[in-house]
Amino acid sequence: MSPVKEEELKNILPSNGPSIEEVKKYIDKYHEEKILIKCGGSVLIDPNLFNLFISDIAIIKKLGITPTIVHGGGKRINEKLKKLNIESTFIKGLRVTNKDTIKVVEDVLVNFNKEIVNALKKNACDAKSITTKENSIIFVKPEKKELEFVGIPTEIKINVLNEIIKNKIIPVIAPVGLMNKKVYNINADVCSGSLAKNLKSRRLLLMTDVEGVLDKNKNLISEINSSVAEKMLNEGDISGGMIPKINTCLDAVNNGVTGVVIVDGRKPHSILFELFSDKGAGTLIRK
Repeated sequence: MSPVKEEELKNILPSNGPSIEEVKKYIDKYHEEKILIKCGGSVLIDPNLFNLFISDIAIIKKLGITPTIVHGGGKRINEKLKKLNIESTFIKGLRVTNKDTIKVVEDVLVNFNKEIVNALKKNACDAKSITTKENSIIFVKPEKKELEFVGIPTEIKINVLNEIIKNKIIPVIAPVGLMNKKVYNINADVCSGSLAKNLKSRRLLLMTDVEGVLDKNKNLISEINSSVAEKMLNEGDISGGMIPKINTCLDAVNNGVTGVVIVDGRKPHSILFELFSDKGAGTLIRK
């Protein structure tokens, strides 16, 4: 039985979102399933896109799904580092994070986390901050020596997370973790993938500033399997910040996540279209 009646759907859904018929078709599919949404790029900088993102999360919640949110903050971190005259260096799409940079990264992400939680609460969504300052659940090992304070999750207190979700509270997770009480930056895509695997999520949505995965002619590929994605990586068709995204997708689908989607977060209601429509809103990667 669908958790939401048709009359309620008319009041909940936006007029420029997926149709009631489509939503009805997909709502049962995701009822009681775990959905992890990673939010980044313009969505976190553009006030209109941010408000749309928050309202979409509120709609999903009304439809009976309690998503888990992981947020990035790269653009804000860049701005803050620039103001402080601290140079940013990237290796294969990952930020080199030294002892000066990590303080800035943590501050920006913790403040941003509070903003997202407060925005959700204003939209009648109960939400909880998960950062290195509050309710810390992620422990890491260093990723590579040259990246310094950049970590890969090794342990996640998944029982804490499951308890929050069970109580219909939205966890909002900053991509930072601890090792020996020291703070490490985690690439937000990598963090999302680890969480999705451990939560055994049905779907992982990576919101970004691009249409999705493009072919050699720059056309959107709506769905690919892991072997095609691996081939594109090996042949250099995927580069820059898309590398950690695709690696995350491959790792997730090879470890129990049914599907990972690179979603164009610049499009209105892209989360709703991805979850509750036939056409989706980006590139779906399955095993």
